[in-house]
Amino acid sequence: MIVNERIVAYINSLDRGNSPICNTIEKEAIEDDVPIIRKEMGNLLKVLLELKQPQSILEVGTAVGYSSILMSENMPEGCIIDTIENYDKRIPIARNNFKRAGKEDCIRLIEGDAMEVLKELEGPYDFIFMDAAKGQYINYLPEILRLMPKGGLLITDNILQEGELVESRYVVTRRDRTIHTRIREYVYELTHNDNLITSIVPIGDGITLSVKK
Repeated sequence: MIVNERIVAYINSLDRGNSPICNTIEKEAIEDDVPIIRKEMGNLLKVLLELKQPQSILEVGTAVGYSSILMSENMPEGCIIDTIENYDKRIPIARNNFKRAGKEDCIRLIEGDAMEVLKELEGPYDFIFMDAAKGQYINYLPEILRLMPKGGLLITDNILQEGELVESRYVVTRRDRTIHTRIREYVYELTHNDNLITSIVPIGDGITLSVKK
C-alpha cells in the first residue's frame, strides 16, 4: 500500500456507498478474488465524471463490469460506455451484471484483445479509463491518443504497483521486471509527451490523470 492505512481507513469510513447493485457486485467480486477498483478510485471517478460531463467513455479492462456500472450511474444522460475485455471467464459475468443493473442500453461490451480492438475503434472518447494488462499500456498509448479529442481525459489506475515502481528493477523480483520496466516507460511517456498534461496522484495504488492539449 502506498498510502498510510489509517488515512485510507478514515477516507473509506466517510464513503456513502453506491447503488445496491454496485454494492452487491463489489461484494461478489471481493468474495471471488476478482480485482476491482478501490473505493477511493470509485469516488474519484464520480467527481471526474461530474466535472468532465463526457459524451463518450472508453474503458480498457471490464473484468466483471463493476467500474462500468459505477460510471454509468454517474455519467450524463445520453453518454455511452464502450468497454473492452479479453478474459473469456469474465465476459459472461460482466454481461450478466450489465443486465442485472439495467445498463445494457448504455454499456457496450467489446470482446477481444485490447490492442486489436483499439485499432478498429473510431472514437472520439473524451473520457478513457485504463485498468487492464499494465505491461501493455505503453503499446496501447498511440491508439489511445488517436481516440482522444482535445481536452479528452485519460485515467490510468494501479500505476505505482504497490510502491514497487520507485524501486530499482534489480530489487524487483525477476518475474516482475518486464512489467516494472514497461510501466516506467508508460509513466515517463505520459509525463513527457508534448500532447499531454499529466499528474500522478498517490491514491489507491497510484493513478495518472492526463489531459490532451
